[in-house]
Amino acid sequence: MSNTDADEWARALGGNAEAFGRVFDRHQDRVLRHSLRLVPQRTDADDVVAIVFLEAWRKRRTVRFIDGSLLPWLLVTATNAARNVERGHRRYRILLQRLPQVTAISDHLAIGDTEVEVALRSMSLSDRQIITLCVLEGFTEPEAAQALGVARGTVKSRLSRAKKRLAAMIAPPTSATRHPAPPSEKVLP
Repeated sequence: MSNTDADEWARALGGNAEAFGRVFDRHQDRVLRHSLRLVPQRTDADDVVAIVFLEAWRKRRTVRFIDGSLLPWLLVTATNAARNVERGHRRYRILLQRLPQVTAISDHLAIGDTEVEVALRSMSLSDRQIITLCVLEGFTEPEAAQALGVARGTVKSRLSRAKKRLAAMIAPPTSATRHPAPPSEKVLP
């Protein structure tokens, strides 16, 4: 029994999926090495290999064999697929260059903000839960109350106190930033 690619391909066309798998196993490493020379990233080369064998199956009735080998057709297809992948990357880079530049906006509650993360970790569990649900995740007070199994008023008061504690931990008040109460309000000690 012959084991050329042409013979395996004929078996694959006849419904033998293992025959296609043998052709894939026989040539995938060569197609990958060829692709790695054509595209800069390993992930792109993996994509090229996938595209090549998908195209081989899609065009299974018209692929060409040279001396019973499918490899030359696969390598030419890999070259064309790599060009398409590179063209796609180039178009993407051009599109990104056309977009207006965005300046970073400081967000005191952004994930990765070390000062906030440290402050949150040092808070009590109930404060962390309330801040996480209501501030970071955007739950309403009734939704947070239901999630925590407490009354809405409890969420409201805990949230108020937790926000004050968090603000004090992040930016402790100084005498220069304190504003005196308006004369019409009484300040309790």
